[in-house]
Amino acid sequence: MTVRLIEARNLKKYFPVKSGTYGTKLQFVHAVDDVNIVIHERETFALVGESGCGKTTLGRVFLRLEEKTSGTVLYRNTDIHSLNEKAMRDLRKKIQIIFQDPFASLNPRMRIRNILAEPLTTHKYGTAEETDSRILELLELVGLRAHVLQRYPHQFSGGQRQRIGIARALALNPEFVVCDEAVSALDVSIQAQILNLLRDLQEKFRLTYLFITHDLSVVRHIADRVCVMFLGKTVELGPTDEIFRYPRHPYTMFLLSAVPIPDPHKRGRERPVLKGDIPSPMSLPPGCRFHTRCPYTKPVCREEDPLFVESGDRAVACHFPLDQN
Repeated sequence: MTVRLIEARNLKKYFPVKSGTYGTKLQFVHAVDDVNIVIHERETFALVGESGCGKTTLGRVFLRLEEKTSGTVLYRNTDIHSLNEKAMRDLRKKIQIIFQDPFASLNPRMRIRNILAEPLTTHKYGTAEETDSRILELLELVGLRAHVLQRYPHQFSGGQRQRIGIARALALNPEFVVCDEAVSALDVSIQAQILNLLRDLQEKFRLTYLFITHDLSVVRHIADRVCVMFLGKTVELGPTDEIFRYPRHPYTMFLLSAVPIPDPHKRGRERPVLKGDIPSPMSLPPGCRFHTRCPYTKPVCREEDPLFVESGDRAVACHFPLDQN
């Protein structure tokens, strides 16, 4: 039986933006808009979509790095946004994040030893000897050696810096880790190494990942389930293999068609291309948010927002799913 680790219920996150003459008009960016998802223990749950669709914001709201506008985030049936400062501080040990840019996320003025020691000392891990022992253990876990401890982040390659970021995220033995575009800033060969490392660490420590990315070729090799987002809404969810074989939402189909195929004989293949402009997240169109770009749009799509309907282990928000066209 799968155990629900973290879930979102009717979760919304809006950002206020002032516009107009002298900033007198107040509008809202609908970054996350009525999202309902469940992530189970020990699974890798991938969140995919174009830049600006709300993936990173959703991940940050899950960790309470951003406060919600409305809705609920439950971690083992506890509403994390209702916790007081002390309870939230204790929960931080269980929920961590690996950031996109391994250089920007590491303090350039701190040596690697201090970077890895910071979460341990902040949460009173143990004595100085126990902290030093844990730091060496973390380095070994991510494939680095003890002689790097006195170096600064700029003295490492991108892949090495990301290994340090992973080590820092694992310092307090978390259960849930948000990987926010964790390999997108790396070369392809280094991406493979980091993905293999993340898989090994997941198996060893029984970790649960929320893997945020726009790269579907990466998703196919690491994720158990995939959730597709468009303009703050979840539009499709299901097991990875089924999503890739039989996408039900037109947006998912277009995303998959853009994935490069490593076969020179298929270079000239015809691929569907999205047309039209992406609506502004501050001025959303009525009805389905994808209807301005969807080739299958019908009158109801322009008038009614489709529900996110579950069917077995699949869910889709579309009036006319692809297998019903």
